[in-house]
Amino acid sequence: MTYRVCFVCTGNICRSPMASSVFRARVAEAGLDGRVEVESAGTGGWHEGDGADPRAVAVLRDNGYETEHTARRFEPSWFSGLDLVIALDTGHLRTLRHLAPTEAAAAKVRLLRSYSGAMAPGAGGGSAPGASAPELDVPDPYYGGTDGFEECLEMVEAASTGLLAAVRKDLEGRAA
Repeated sequence: MTYRVCFVCTGNICRSPMASSVFRARVAEAGLDGRVEVESAGTGGWHEGDGADPRAVAVLRDNGYETEHTARRFEPSWFSGLDLVIALDTGHLRTLRHLAPTEAAAAKVRLLRSYSGAMAPGAGGGSAPGASAPELDVPDPYYGGTDGFEECLEMVEAASTGLLAAVRKDLEGRAA
């Protein structure tokens, strides 16, 4: 059975495509690319059908990540087929939990940075996945320059290690 993860930001042209590209690379490096499916979407449909922001594409390409992407809007019906819905900030977290058709679906929504370093579950930080502290937000780089996209990539990379560990643990639990 495939484990499905969907990263969600506002318009699906900056943060979530960056997060999905990074996580897809981590999954492949871990040898799990046949077992974990990674996708992304936005809470709004403003950019449906568009590619990723050119600044996101440039930062991803400069760091060796894939850049192919088509923006789409998250649909509540997707909850049933997803194992994790990863929000990039607390606004997305609230929106996604509001869209969730059941409490079980809402429990699938987590903040990406809740998996970062000392904040990650089991890392001694004490912050549970899905915690909603604003310091766990990945700031939207859209209205700034390239440096904001580089900062976004750093945050995404830092959280991807903890997220991969959590996904691997869930996969092992399924196999048991």
